[in-house]
Order: sequence, then structure tokens, then C-alpha cells
Amino acid sequence: MAKKKNKEKLGKNKIISFGITFILMATGIYYIGLNYVPQKWYETQTMMPNQVESYYVNQWCTPDFGRKEAVLWDMTRVDCLTKDYAIEFDFAKKWAESIGQSLYYSKMTGKAPAVVLILTSPADYHYVKRIERLDNSIKIFLVKAF
Repeated sequence: MAKKKNKEKLGKNKIISFGITFILMATGIYYIGLNYVPQKWYETQTMMPNQVESYYVNQWCTPDFGRKEAVLWDMTRVDCLTKDYAIEFDFAKKWAESIGQSLYYSKMTGKAPAVVLILTSPADYHYVKRIERLDNSIKIFLVKAF
């Protein structure tokens, strides 16, 4: 009689273990799906890691492409002003600051808003997803610096 109860208990434990494993796997796949951003969707340039922001601006915003540090009438500075975009450069962890500045510069110049996010590790791609969720009108460029 005791052996039968132990077998039933063991069977229930296997079912519970399988259920917990399945739920954990499903939530892990869901989490990865929320945060993964394919690189091919965005224009990406690879540059030297561990540099200051101005290095990336100087490398990316060449004179034939746009004007670096364009000063507006209220003494704010657009990192790169092109014929189509008002572009703000920032490291990925400062994504919210970069979109705020880009939207402001867009309003002041009449150009479309754009950001260049400087990625310092593969984990930084989840910041790109945050911008996508917030506003699809912001053009996103990426600098891979890792």
C-alpha cells in the first residue's frame, strides 16, 4: 500500500515539475521576444569602443552629410543637423534623454527627429525596443561600439 502511494506521489511530482519547466520556458521565450531587436532593421555602423560621445559624432556626421553642433536660436546645440533630420547622439542607457532632445530639436528646426544610439554591449538592444514602443516617428540609427 505504501509503495502505491509513493508511486502516485512521484507521478504527481513529475507532472508538477513538467508544468513549472514549461511555464518558465514559455515566459523566457516571451521575454526574449519583447527585448530582441534585429540589427538588420536599423542602419548600424561599427566603431571603436570606449570613446566619448563627441568621437562618434565626429565619425558619423561628416561635412558632406550634415552640420555638427548646429547652434539654434535658443543656444541649444543639435549634435548633427542634416537636410532631413535633427539628430541627437547618446549612449543607449540614456535613450529617454536622447529622444526628448531629438523631439525638441525637430520642433525647433522643422526637421524629422532622429537618434543615434551608441551601443556598448549586446544587452543595449533592449533600449532600442523602448524607443520603438514609445514613438515610431523617431528615426533610429545605431553605432555598435563593443
